[in-house]
Amino acid sequence: MELFQDRQRLGGGFLLTPRYVLTALHCLRGLTSPDERVDIVLADGSRLAGQVCRQDKEADLALIAVSAAFEVRLPIPRAGVAHGGDDWHGPYRPAAAEVHLRGQVDSGSAEYPCEGGAVIEALQLTTHQHLGDYSGYSGGPVVKGLPEDREPLIVGILLEQAPDRAESHRAANVLFAATIGEAMRRFDQFDVEHLIDVLRPAKPAPEQAVRHQVHCRVEERGESGTGLGAAAAVTDLLLDQIEKWTQRGVLDASQSSELKFLTAKTFIERQSPRGEA
Repeated sequence: MELFQDRQRLGGGFLLTPRYVLTALHCLRGLTSPDERVDIVLADGSRLAGQVCRQDKEADLALIAVSAAFEVRLPIPRAGVAHGGDDWHGPYRPAAAEVHLRGQVDSGSAEYPCEGGAVIEALQLTTHQHLGDYSGYSGGPVVKGLPEDREPLIVGILLEQAPDRAESHRAANVLFAATIGEAMRRFDQFDVEHLIDVLRPAKPAPEQAVRHQVHCRVEERGESGTGLGAAAAVTDLLLDQIEKWTQRGVLDASQSSELKFLTAKTFIERQSPRGEA
């Protein structure tokens, strides 16, 4: 996808969820104000309105919220993890006359100091195209595999290019991209750990701990024999299944977080007496 302000192209980005677009913060330098509208143009040509809702200057990442008046109808690509030796490609290019990038993952999890000052978990990528300057590609997704693969698996977001040590005015064919995991950790919109802990305390046997916690609640309320204990057991099994689906790649990180959030929220609401906040 592409990001615009009026008719000015800002750069690339991609949907993490139907409501949030991830991009490189430096792609938004053309904005005269951080709260101005950003137009989001999807791959099918549809145009959505959005607004920058979060910025992480040290990691050079930004999150754009899609306006509630718009509905994203395109499927959201799955997110995943890359490893050294994997093929990769970039579907975004800054202009129709530019080449599509593709190459190989050198490292799937390297500590990389950004120009903004943060040390992030990054992919180190080699490109097959020796362009000398890769500016304009920032903000675009890094997709694991080859372009002809049936289903895309997004593993990172392009941020920076490595300089050529022999010719300082050129860039080497080595790029760095923040991993999807790093991006998810940077924004609390995707943080549900504080809710999951209610169901899964950090103890050696989390399933038993959850059952014990609910059992205590049931006894306190004098509701032994009701369906509350069974509901908790089903909730715990569902969380386990969501985690298994995530590890198998059936769900991406954002889908997993949303499902866990809804599961925890539903269980907590059903425990509360009617009328409680």
